[in-house]
Amino acid sequence: MNFAIKKLWLKHLTLCFSLALFTSFSYAQSKIKSDEDWFHLADSLLKLLTLEEKAGQMTNVGLTTLTKGPFWNSFDTLELDSDKMHNLLIKSNVGSIQNKGTYPPCRYEWARIIRSIQDYIADNSKHNIPVIYGMDAVHGANYTAGSTLFPHQIGLAATWNTELAIITGEVTAYEMRASSQMWNFGPVLDLSKQALWGRIFETFGEDTYLQSKMGVAFLQGLQGNNISDTLKVASCLKHFVGYGTPVTGKDRSPALIPEHYLRQYYIEPFKQAIEQGALTVMLNSGTVNGMPGHADHYLITEVLKGELGLKGFVVSDWEDISRLASVHRVAKNPKDAARVAVMAGVDMSMVPYDASFAQHIVELVEEGLVPMSRVDDAVRRILFVKFKLGLFENSWHNPDHYPLFGSEEFAKKSYNTAAESITLLKNENKVLPLNSETTSIFIAGPTANRLTSLNGPWSRTWSGDDPSFDDAGKKTLLDALKFNFGDNNVSYRQGTDYEGEVESYEILLKQAKNADVIIVALGERPSTEKPSDIDNLELPENQTELVKRLAKAGKPVIVVLLQGRPRIIREIEEYADAIIHAYWPGNEGGRALADVIAGYVNPSGKLPYTYPRHSAALYTYQHKGSDRLDHTFGMDGFNPQWEFGHGLSYTNFELSNLTLSRNTFSKNQKLIIKVDITNTGDRAGKEVIQLYIRQLVASISPDEKKLVGFQKVYLEKGEKTSVEFIINDHDLAFVNLKNKWVTESGVFNIIISTRPDNFLESSFNFE
Repeated sequence: MNFAIKKLWLKHLTLCFSLALFTSFSYAQSKIKSDEDWFHLADSLLKLLTLEEKAGQMTNVGLTTLTKGPFWNSFDTLELDSDKMHNLLIKSNVGSIQNKGTYPPCRYEWARIIRSIQDYIADNSKHNIPVIYGMDAVHGANYTAGSTLFPHQIGLAATWNTELAIITGEVTAYEMRASSQMWNFGPVLDLSKQALWGRIFETFGEDTYLQSKMGVAFLQGLQGNNISDTLKVASCLKHFVGYGTPVTGKDRSPALIPEHYLRQYYIEPFKQAIEQGALTVMLNSGTVNGMPGHADHYLITEVLKGELGLKGFVVSDWEDISRLASVHRVAKNPKDAARVAVMAGVDMSMVPYDASFAQHIVELVEEGLVPMSRVDDAVRRILFVKFKLGLFENSWHNPDHYPLFGSEEFAKKSYNTAAESITLLKNENKVLPLNSETTSIFIAGPTANRLTSLNGPWSRTWSGDDPSFDDAGKKTLLDALKFNFGDNNVSYRQGTDYEGEVESYEILLKQAKNADVIIVALGERPSTEKPSDIDNLELPENQTELVKRLAKAGKPVIVVLLQGRPRIIREIEEYADAIIHAYWPGNEGGRALADVIAGYVNPSGKLPYTYPRHSAALYTYQHKGSDRLDHTFGMDGFNPQWEFGHGLSYTNFELSNLTLSRNTFSKNQKLIIKVDITNTGDRAGKEVIQLYIRQLVASISPDEKKLVGFQKVYLEKGEKTSVEFIINDHDLAFVNLKNKWVTESGVFNIIISTRPDNFLESSFNFE
């Protein structure tokens, strides 16, 4: 047999063996009963891979590395480039792709793109390992044209309703699958205790308990019990850990968080999500206590993979491995940065512009700087997720199999979520709701007539500020008010933009005086990540001036806030009769807001963070006693604009009959807390019953209070119900200076509230 024939024969044998093995994979998948079985499949495939193929599996690139034209110039259509596909998918063995170009493809185009990529791999690669395609679907399948856009996570948190979190996850997964996208870069579990940070809107707020419960509920909807289900997708928790509390408030900047705080507040939501079945995690782009998140072996390998038991893989954020050299300076160059990151425990690099990371890994292994065992561990984890996700059976989907995509049914779910998120902060003299049959309105402000002001960032485009991608038929706040109150009863003038000059006093006042009520829609320009950095939390002066000028008309003033973080409105508050906080509520937010204003919806949202009064007083509700000291050494130093958990209703709720099942309890026992709540007002409504504990004395200074439970109830007018909570010793625990969870004996207060100024209190002993 000559050499050429022998070479061809060997290639044929290899192909036949790979096909046989793939067939056995497909057959074996139907027999899977446990994660150990999935890992066994991954191990079988891992044995066949060369070093170069393994390094490729660890590499993630952006979609436009595979398309014709430059990386950032795909405005109208995406056309795959066969040469680029060969170089990246076959020659460099790239195993993961993410996100999109500069416009949002429809679900049919997504199916075409992703199917073409998967088919190219099947037709040209040795082992036919599908790519895992990642997407930032942070408030619905937001990068697919026509998908359902929900409120951002901060608005979802403001509902204090875990059922709505489940529904949001379900619809997101459905519409991602309809787009052939199966790996979601979410939920965001960053705990944000820094109000300046521009990505607060992507989180569930400042509290560990609320963050954990909403995160787990969202995961239940997104993943269910089986991520290979064609109605579910895999999650990627982000950004582990401490990303949301940078000292300066700037994105990707350093955080200083003692380890016992990390464990008590920041790690816990990730722990609970991993217990719920999350398989992948994205890392913190900044530093914690001087160590970059992508270089922290202790947090990634020992804590995340070891203590928390993450079975799947850890992925970097955008370009953050190379930044270990260029920004953080803990590596000499990009190749050395790859070594630092992989040895810290990073399994996949979001490069994202090329396959250089794969080449670095090959060289580092050949030079003995990264052991093959570390590479094998990373690839084993990646293959495990690919198998468990069902990629080897369904690497793309027919959009026609998802008839509810972008449906009215899903729009109604988004509307319900937006309606429950809207938080009534102030309502002097019950100026709200307005009578839609008799009231005339003058509305002004930069967010009154913009869909982008409802949807915020990550909406069709990254910044979300381009109106050319607005969805047809969706109503701005102005549109929705005209629908509810009638065209002739609503007049409009923008008055000012997000920043800039305010229109003349005479023009504004003339229109304002002709109306019964003035609505001023304020907020901030949609942005995220570094473009969202600000130096001042105060709302821009021109927006404050707009309110002051309009207030001179002598009519009731209603302020609507559409913003990603709590911009300070201290000067505005005194001029406003009512203030509504809507966060970024999504495509149905205009209708939901107008329905709240008209009284068709009774607001039930509660603040998921503390709303500050001053830029230099950014406390959270879990502050220490010393934070309350004022300049006279009194205890009035904690004085935010509104406290965590605040939110008004159009009806009244009265708490009564607070009872505890015992006055003293100990480890392994439970304490049952009951309270009655009555709707004493004149209309039906929903209310959140919040349960807090306060430890009076501890070995380290305790928090002023800690949320340990909440329930949302619906009551008709005059209706009464009883609500029950059960707590145990872990609910009383904290992390001590030895970084251990402990529960100390002593006296604890129980606080049951519907908002900070409406509560009942009792106490018990723990021994």
